[in-house]
Amino acid sequence: MTEDNRTPNPEPANEPAVPAPQATGAGPVPSAGAVPSAGQPGVPTAAEQSEWAAESHSQPPVESEWAAELPSQPSVPAQSAAEPPAQVPTVVQPPVQPTVEQPRSEWVQPGETEWANQADPTRPGERVLYGTAVGGQPGQGTPPHGNYPSMSPPFRVGPNQPPRGTEPQRRGSGALVAGVAVLALLVGGGAGALGGYLVAESNANNAPVSNALDDPKPAEQASSAPAGSVEAVAAKVSPSVVQLQVQGRSSAGEGSGFVISSDGLILTNNHVVEAAAAQGRITAVFQDGSTATATIVGRDPTSDVAVVKAEGKSGLPVVDLGRSDDLKVGEGVVAIGSPFELSGTVTSGIVSSLHRPTRAGGEDGSQATVMDAIQTDAAINPGNSGGPLVNMHGQVIGINSAIYTPPTSGNAQGGSVGIGFSIPIDQARRTADEIVKTGKATQTVLGVSVRDNQDGGALIVDVVAGGAGEQAGLKNGDVVTKLDDRKIDTSDALVAAVRSHAPGDKVRLELSNGSRTVEATLAGQTVETE
Repeated sequence: MTEDNRTPNPEPANEPAVPAPQATGAGPVPSAGAVPSAGQPGVPTAAEQSEWAAESHSQPPVESEWAAELPSQPSVPAQSAAEPPAQVPTVVQPPVQPTVEQPRSEWVQPGETEWANQADPTRPGERVLYGTAVGGQPGQGTPPHGNYPSMSPPFRVGPNQPPRGTEPQRRGSGALVAGVAVLALLVGGGAGALGGYLVAESNANNAPVSNALDDPKPAEQASSAPAGSVEAVAAKVSPSVVQLQVQGRSSAGEGSGFVISSDGLILTNNHVVEAAAAQGRITAVFQDGSTATATIVGRDPTSDVAVVKAEGKSGLPVVDLGRSDDLKVGEGVVAIGSPFELSGTVTSGIVSSLHRPTRAGGEDGSQATVMDAIQTDAAINPGNSGGPLVNMHGQVIGINSAIYTPPTSGNAQGGSVGIGFSIPIDQARRTADEIVKTGKATQTVLGVSVRDNQDGGALIVDVVAGGAGEQAGLKNGDVVTKLDDRKIDTSDALVAAVRSHAPGDKVRLELSNGSRTVEATLAGQTVETE
């Protein structure tokens, strides 16, 4: 709503005068013309003149253009001096106008102050706060300050009001009240300007004025950030993080990775680079803006780990690899990567949970891709995949791989809701080392097939002949409920627990909630990617 800042123009004196707002039954105003002077025949006495003057105006009131629409009142001719002296001026009262009740402002409720919060029953669940733009009607008041461009005042349909848009144009004192409100705003503005002038004069004469714009710039901050801060971690790790742009025969995308050797080996996720496995192209973009073509050294869809090599690079900064077996829930972490192609993005959070069975990336998201994930609330978004999750010492403790996204309609790409998952670096390091040395990865296996048991645990439905499970004495129908000290409540939990170990490790399996315990030596099998 836009204020009308025009000053009302006075009307000619011979126009009918407008009664004051809400003045019902007021006396008439004599029309302009010859007024008999005292002492002439037929002139009223002084007392009568005084009574007449009390009902008259020396000048007609100024008529506001807001009041131009008001119905004019009939003028009563003044007593002419030429009329017989026996007649005394008679004041003819016009018919008494019915009292026009001022329309109550829809902004006010009994016992409330002006501009109270109102709800619009025509918009269920919506509350209107201090002049928020909604549909409005003429004559229903103005929001505070009256300076909301292109906005109408809040509208509330009362029990006796017509529907929105059907109320007839209100005419009468309401329009004059609006005119008075505009004049009041104009007067208030003038008073404010005068007050500001006086304060400025007072400050200029009696008090020094300080201005932040005149102050010099502060001293440059120290170049070294406090140890253990997000700033320090970012400064240490960011130079080793790269953006990977991938072009396949039928798809394209981008992700992240980090340098693990100065001659260009980069650790990342399998699902970031697998589109380029069949005659595709990978471009590595480094922090300094330089680029290099990269080729796949090897990848493991079951653990979602891959290693690529940037060609023609040397002297690259290398990350420090930490360990994930001693992580604590609640400790601080930092995620670095290229979400939505925004390279070098740094976010921070904590370790929210450990040993979270998660089906990530991989070829089909089946049980074969279950990982024993680190859960974090550090913001991870599409494009962060393959980037490092770092502890507050600047050591990589995981590879960001997946996020939880609530179900949505359509094919919109989801973003972070504070639930992200990372591959523990202990598992990724072992896999990456095998890939670099042999070009292939080895998967840790128990040699059984499992599904969820109705009463909890992992139900064995098949035992591989000659495998680690058979050698340990496992049989179809056994239910695994614990692996070492870790509770197993689903089949994915058993797969994740086995994957967290290396081939050759010995584990203790508790069956049917302690009815039997067996020991197994985990085996390994080569992962084929072609």
